[in-house]
Amino acid sequence: MSSPTSPAQAEPDIDTVRDRVERLLHQAEQASERFNDARLELSELNGELDSLEADQSRQSDELDGVRADVRDAIIQRYQAGGLGPAGELLASDSDAFLDELSTLSTVDGIHDSLLADYDTELDAYSIRRDQTEDRRDDVRELKATLKTEKKSADGKLAQAQALLSKLEDEERAEILSRGGYRAPDASSIPASGRAAIAIRYALAQVGDSYVFGAAGPNAFDCSGLTMMAWGQAGVSLPHSSRAQMGSGTPVSRNQLQPGDLVFYYSPVSHVGIYLGNGMIVHAANPGAGVKVSSVDEMPYAGAVRPG
Repeated sequence: MSSPTSPAQAEPDIDTVRDRVERLLHQAEQASERFNDARLELSELNGELDSLEADQSRQSDELDGVRADVRDAIIQRYQAGGLGPAGELLASDSDAFLDELSTLSTVDGIHDSLLADYDTELDAYSIRRDQTEDRRDDVRELKATLKTEKKSADGKLAQAQALLSKLEDEERAEILSRGGYRAPDASSIPASGRAAIAIRYALAQVGDSYVFGAAGPNAFDCSGLTMMAWGQAGVSLPHSSRAQMGSGTPVSRNQLQPGDLVFYYSPVSHVGIYLGNGMIVHAANPGAGVKVSSVDEMPYAGAVRPG
């Protein structure tokens, strides 16, 4: 007797697929922005490491100079026959002798100031060496984090693309184009000075691709677009939506002006440029690219005015 067949599982409707795709794309962008945050931190750490390595090198040179002074003073004393039993260690290995100076109580006739200088420089060198090694460990850990976040972003994007690939062209276009508006002429937007320059640049990129970590010239992620747009106006912004939120004057929602940066989600993981009339231009996601949307398309988190 054959077992009853189960009914075929119903295909999810387009609204369900849309929700899944949008959730996956948002998760991918969150990972991408964490990647951007880690990349900024890595740059700062590498700068600190360069500085520490330079300090360590200078400290090593200073230590070598003091060691040479102490060695000369000890040799002079040894040649005069005034070191007693400690002279045997000096005669066999002068470097080992210097390394043991702090534990020797039989050394006499050497200026206290020289020995104090030696101990001070040795301690300073040890501190610089330890600090440098700590920073090297931090850099290694952060590089591992970068790799993890990149893998996470790519994985979520692949899942979203797999869902979209099962749809008909019209259904796929409907999901990806949702919330998009025709880009206004930049000259019609009431902005001047640096804000006008940033808006003009951002609107010129409408239709360009969204690529994680990209900042032009033909593809952008959300913070890459805003960074480049305001960069044209001479305002330097970090490549991170979270960091950009701390790079300007906070603006309340009812005081938004064209050119302001508008942030979304909690924690912050997306940013766009306000155009006025309740619209923003932003690098939306890998499916939609750079487009114009309603300021209310995503959960609003705050705004700042750069410069």
